[in-house]
Amino acid sequence: MQVTSLVGISGTGKSYKALLVAKENNIEYVIDDGLFIKGNKIIAGASAKKEPTKIAAVRRALFMEPQHREEVAEAIRRHKPGRVLILGTSDGMVDRITQALSIPAPQTRFYIEDIASSEEIKLARQQRFLKGKHVIPVPTLEVKKDFSGYFLDTLKIFTKRRDDSVTVDEKTVVRPTYSYLGRYTIYGRAIIQIALAAAKKIDGIGRIYNTEVAIYPHGIVLNTDVAVKYGIAIGGRVAAMKDIIKSEIEYMTSLNVLAINVTVKSLIIE
Repeated sequence: MQVTSLVGISGTGKSYKALLVAKENNIEYVIDDGLFIKGNKIIAGASAKKEPTKIAAVRRALFMEPQHREEVAEAIRRHKPGRVLILGTSDGMVDRITQALSIPAPQTRFYIEDIASSEEIKLARQQRFLKGKHVIPVPTLEVKKDFSGYFLDTLKIFTKRRDDSVTVDEKTVVRPTYSYLGRYTIYGRAIIQIALAAAKKIDGIGRIYNTEVAIYPHGIVLNTDVAVKYGIAIGGRVAAMKDIIKSEIEYMTSLNVLAINVTVKSLIIE
């Protein structure tokens, strides 16, 4: 196994640059902040950014919890990666990760100052310390199930290749629970208001009422009654209403919408 490391202090843009380093060195697997990633898919682990405190986040990133450590180590044994990129805030951190997971020490070590300009590093640190944003090198859909209810946004990276073609990579920006900028809380009433506004965009839906939100660790379930206009194709309009409600709630809140249960209770005759 060939191990490569990318080192930089917190907030300097390591995760942002991870895919670039991986591509240029034909590396398919990445270990970052407690996650074992293959390409654009999380294979094993749990993100340190979900931890409630910075101390817990450090322990998670260093694979100090036995169950977490064994889960990732077993995934590495199962996948038998030829090349792995490990991200860390110091050489010492990277070495502790390799020891914890029983993989070789890095044969090649990159440092953020070698691959990012001073302006890029300055911008990355502003995003971290002014906005509390952290990057995870996987697409939003891949991490959304694990980060329901946290600040979540998508970052697209456009890379021009030697043959002038352009590749697009997607990463996810999150605000961890331990962010000093405060907790991210959404009240059920706000979710209902978003659903009401979204439903009004569908012609044929008279109104929605008796709406309730059930909040679970991995997302929400919305239950609602509706009145529809007489003469419309009920099935199609209700399906369209559910689609737009789901889309707008997920876009505006980053919550996973697990289900929307709709009961047509009445008809409106105009």
